[in-house]
Amino acid sequence: MNNSVRVRVPAKVNLALRVGQTDAQGFHELGTVFQAVSLGDEILAEDAGPGDFKLAFHGEGAAFLPVDDTNLAMRAAKLLAQHVGRTDVGVHLTVRKRIPVAGGMAGGSADAAAVLVACSALWGLGLSREELHTLGAQLGSDVPFMLMGGTAIGTGRGVDLAPLMTSGTYHWTFALSHSGLSTPAVFREFDKMSQPDDTEIPHALIEALRAGDAPALGAALCNDLEAPAIALQPTLAHTLRLGLEAGALGAVVSGSGPTCAFLAGSEAHSHELAESLAVFSGVRAVRRAYGPVAGAQVMS
Repeated sequence: MNNSVRVRVPAKVNLALRVGQTDAQGFHELGTVFQAVSLGDEILAEDAGPGDFKLAFHGEGAAFLPVDDTNLAMRAAKLLAQHVGRTDVGVHLTVRKRIPVAGGMAGGSADAAAVLVACSALWGLGLSREELHTLGAQLGSDVPFMLMGGTAIGTGRGVDLAPLMTSGTYHWTFALSHSGLSTPAVFREFDKMSQPDDTEIPHALIEALRAGDAPALGAALCNDLEAPAIALQPTLAHTLRLGLEAGALGAVVSGSGPTCAFLAGSEAHSHELAESLAVFSGVRAVRRAYGPVAGAQVMS
């Protein structure tokens, strides 16, 4: 058993997000294309006494995050211990945040995925990624993808994943908002203003990824939750327009928002977009990243 394990986990951007009918449990059927990007969190898991579970955050949005059992990261550690029937384990978790909180980039799910990987290694459990995937699906719909990484199509509630072959590297600029958006609130707004449609992923988007055609990918980006996110936070419309006017190949609200994602033509172009977006008062901060990258991984 290790004394400590450090894990790096990416954020995600939804290149496509289609929202369909609700199932028997009231969850919307989804069709989405995830891409893991290099903006990510780091989790340090340190061995602790039996039943001693603690969680602390530093960095992006740390002051606003709970550290009790309402946090997905804490729930992930305890779920894993329960799953393997280990009452003799504990862990102290320290998360260094870079993924925006309530920003539509799966920060909470990313941390939960990282904790599953970290605690499996810390406690010497040797669980397969398939076993971790099953546990992750119990925690949240984005957790399995944060374990997988890369680029993938997600269906159902988003937990049924199929890896998607892509060519090239994609450069992104992210405009962070001053306040977050609640995913349930965005779905409620969607239900008020939209009719669920089919969840088929645009063929042009899949072909663009396979060909490594960034301009075609930018033109194919889509998100059925973008309109309800803008309805709840109208400044997002201006942020998206600014990025497109600055030459972004495409612009989309990431997931349930409010982070806006802009596809750049190159790393240098992502710098230019960041400079153009940073001057808008509606943008709290700007981050750059590239993708696709691997999912949650133990750092050497």
